[in-house]
Order: sequence, then C-alpha cells, then structure tokens
Amino acid sequence: MSISSLIPALKGSGSRRAADKVDALREENRKLLDRQLAADDFFAILTEDRNDVYAAWEFAEQARQEAEMVASCIQAERDELLKECVEWRVEAQALRARLAPFLAAEANANRVTVPRMVRDTSAFEDQATAPIDVRELRERFASGPVVSLHHSPQAANPAHVPSWAMAEPAAS
Repeated sequence: MSISSLIPALKGSGSRRAADKVDALREENRKLLDRQLAADDFFAILTEDRNDVYAAWEFAEQARQEAEMVASCIQAERDELLKECVEWRVEAQALRARLAPFLAAEANANRVTVPRMVRDTSAFEDQATAPIDVRELRERFASGPVVSLHHSPQAANPAHVPSWAMAEPAAS
C-alpha cells in the first residue's frame, strides 16, 4: 500500500492529477518516437532514391559521351567516303570522256540504214497511227457517226443499233 492510497486528499482529483499527466506524457513521447522512426525511414528512402538518380545520371552522361564519340567517328568516316566518292566521280567522268569516241564509232557502225520508203510496215505494230481528233465534242457530234444521247431517244436504248452500223443484207 502506498501513502496516496491511504490518504484520499493527497490523491488529487480533476484534470491536474499527476498520475494522469505522466501517462499522457509517456503516450505523447511514444507517438513522437514513432514519428521520428517513420521520418528516419522516409529519409533513408529519399537518400536511396537520390543515389539511384545520381547513378542514372552518371550512366546517361557516360552513354552520351560514348554516343558523341561514335558520332564523331561516323562523321569522320562519312567525310572520307565523300572525298573518295568525289574522286571516283571525277575518274568516271574522265573515263566517259575517253570512251565517248569509241561509243560513237560503235553506234555509227551498227546504225540502222534502211530508208523510210523501203521500210516494211505490213505488220500491225509498224503501222502509222491516225491523227487524233481534237475537235470539241459538239463539232464531233454534229459531223457524226457519233450518236448524241440528248437528241436521239433510240440511243438511250442499249439494244438500239444505229442504221449506219447495220450490215447490208447480202444479195442473192
């Protein structure tokens, strides 16, 4: 037994009771410690994230430097190839100039020498084509055998055959 349990007047009453205040302070201290542990965990996570970001940045920087090195090598190779291409082009033009008289002589030796009046045009594909009629449609309809659908009701009938297209009956 304690003295405070024996003497009720010393025990205290109301909101200023010492025993209740100690329990409330202990509870508040426990909450603050929990918060501090959570903040420490969160800070550790942030530190890990920062380290990951720095590592990714360093990796990206290294990749960029490598890409620049590759690009400069490719550019140098491209410049060399362009110079070589120009040299080949100049050499090809010189060879064409040297070869031109031989090509002309060969073309002259193998030319077609058939005069136009002697040329055989009996094959269908060798026949000359007729001139293309480029008059306006009204003139062509008026000079006809073209049948105008506007002025001829028979022309609207697909079974109708114009009189000029009919074959003459054979006389027996």
